[in-house]
Amino acid sequence: MLEVQGINKSFGGLHAVSDASLFVPAGKVVSLIGPNGAGKTTLFALISGFLRPDSGTVIFDGTDITGKAPHLICQMGLVRTFQVVKPFASLTVRENIAVGAHTRIADRKAALAKADGVALLVGMDAMLEQSAGDLTIAGRKRLELARALATEPKLLLLDEVMAGLNATEIAELVPVIRTIRDTGVTILLIEHVMQAVMSLSDYTYVLNQGVMIAEGEPKTVTSSPDVIEAYLGHGAAERLAKMEARDA
Repeated sequence: MLEVQGINKSFGGLHAVSDASLFVPAGKVVSLIGPNGAGKTTLFALISGFLRPDSGTVIFDGTDITGKAPHLICQMGLVRTFQVVKPFASLTVRENIAVGAHTRIADRKAALAKADGVALLVGMDAMLEQSAGDLTIAGRKRLELARALATEPKLLLLDEVMAGLNATEIAELVPVIRTIRDTGVTILLIEHVMQAVMSLSDYTYVLNQGVMIAEGEPKTVTSSPDVIEAYLGHGAAERLAKMEARDA
C-alpha cells in the first residue's frame, strides 16, 4: 500500500529525516514511534505532500506520489490527521465531518448523510448537533479522525490521535481504530502511548534524530537496547539490564 524509499529532508543545517524507508502493507496497522523531535511528523508531512523531500521516493498504491500536492494525494486515498486539532469551531460536528465528505461528494445533503454514518463509526452520533468549539480534547480528537475518514481514505495517517487523552479515553479510542482497520482502511500511526502501540500495531518502526534505528514486531522493537537508549538516554539499556539482573 505504501513504500517510502530513502527519504531525506533538511532545514538549513538540520537533517530532519535522513535516508528513511518504511513499508505499510494493505490492511495492516503500522506504527512509527520515537522520542520527541525525532522527525516523525516531518516524515508524515513528506508522505502526505505537505513538504517536498530533498530526495527519495514515496510510492502509494503502486503510484509515485513524491512531491504531489496534498489535495491530489487525498483524492488518491491517502489522508492524514494533525497533532494540533483545529476544527471549524463555529460549525456543528456534522458540518465539520461533511467538510471531509465534500472531497468526494458535491451534493450538500449527501455529504451531511455521509457525515452521519462516519459519526456513528467513531462514536460521535450523539454529538452531531453540538458545536465543534464546545468539544473536549477527546471529542476534538475524534472529530479530527471522523473528518479524515469522511474523505474515504485507503490509507490513514494518524498523528498522535491519542495525545492528551486520559487512560479511559485511550481505552475507548483503541477499539474505534481497530474497527476502522476492519472496514478495510490501512493505518500508519505516530503514537507515544505504548498501550496503543502494543495493542494495535502489526509492525513498528522507530525513528530517532531523523534516522530509522529499528523495526519489527512491537514487543521486540520496544525491548531493543537502541530504542531504550533513544527514549531514556545513553547508558539506559545497560542500567536496566543491571536492575533486572539484580531483581532476578
